Amino acid sequence: MAQALTQEEEQATHRFLHEMNAWTSFHSVPPLSWDVAVKFLMARKFDVVRAIELFHSYRETRQREGIVRLNPLQEPLLSELLSGKFTVLSVRAPTGASIAIFTAKLHHPARKNSREVQHTVLQALFYLLDRTVESVDTQRNGLVFIYDMGGSQYSNFELELSKKILSLLRGAFPARLKKVLIVSPPVWFRVPYSIISLLLKEKLRERVHMVSMNELLEHLPPQCLPESLGGLLPWDPGSWNCLLLPARAGKPDPLDDVVLVLAEGQRGSVHKPGAGSMTLSELKEHTNSLGRRGIYEEYEMIRNEKPEGTFSAAMAVVNRDRNRYGDVPCLDQTRVKLKRVNWNDRSDYINASFMDGYLQKNMYIGTQGPMENTFQDFWQMVWEQNVLVIVMTTRICRFIWWSDCRKQSC
Repeated sequence: MAQALTQEEEQATHRFLHEMNAWTSFHSVPPLSWDVAVKFLMARKFDVVRAIELFHSYRETRQREGIVRLNPLQEPLLSELLSGKFTVLSVRAPTGASIAIFTAKLHHPARKNSREVQHTVLQALFYLLDRTVESVDTQRNGLVFIYDMGGSQYSNFELELSKKILSLLRGAFPARLKKVLIVSPPVWFRVPYSIISLLLKEKLRERVHMVSMNELLEHLPPQCLPESLGGLLPWDPGSWNCLLLPARAGKPDPLDDVVLVLAEGQRGSVHKPGAGSMTLSELKEHTNSLGRRGIYEEYEMIRNEKPEGTFSAAMAVVNRDRNRYGDVPCLDQTRVKLKRVNWNDRSDYINASFMDGYLQKNMYIGTQGPMENTFQDFWQMVWEQNVLVIVMTTRICRFIWWSDCRKQSC
């Protein structure tokens, strides 16, 4: 891919490749190419640190959602790509940005298995956006995302999918998001949007506009919009999407092996019995022989062992009032990080840690009972980590949760 980079941009690209290819070498996967490096650096204005963070966020999102080894010519992905639900227009905005459209009324999560539909939609979204940002013009000029809600019903809306698309666009995809236009939003959409908007940084929130079809023309000229949105382009998403299919048809994605790095390392149980492990009957006999006092003493002995790790975030001055107990910090290496950073002078810290489960890494989250100044952090973490079950084991957790909810009229 031939493109003119400044001397500073070339130096940044070399630094990015040096850092990332040391990582790929360690994990025995193919090195990243110059083109891939430039794509991620473009999205972060050649800030190397932010570009590396973006790359890992992109990789982890693809891994978590199973977006790997895609074949656009196989079902159900092919039908999804040609459905017209999501498309990238064949023309650009006057600024040079690519224009992507999601048509809400074509999404029917209730007709089939909702998880399978959501999975296929995300695969199609990733595939088309990946093909779009191969263009240098899109890398330089960014992306305008239109969420067309015209004619849609509540049955067409899926909050979980909207959250995932939002998370993708705001920090897990190598594209400069210039504007999000929500067209013809129904009245009922105001409530879920008020929830979703809490996850947006102020800078991105300013780029989201809820507009009528007439107001849409104030953002984009008619020649850049399909007829269905009051423009001049004949609506032809099948043909537009077909233009993007040959780019990867029959060819493996060069990032597949990189995306699968952590997945390969997590196969099998993360708590496999090893030498000296106890069987269930041996564990029962051991605890019975210790008695209650002996178990307490063993716990104190383990608790007094110096852990392998650091507590820098938990012990930072700005975060100390977020710990319920001064002697129960959480490790930097396993702590849960909030996605909203330095908004209203808040850090990404919450006293919560990931814990492994049987056959799955980071299966659980252990956290303190939320306090008056941290209950917002608690619910933000629940939202961001897609927590389905909350188990409260102390009376104070239950009391504070209900008292805070009553104060907030939950």
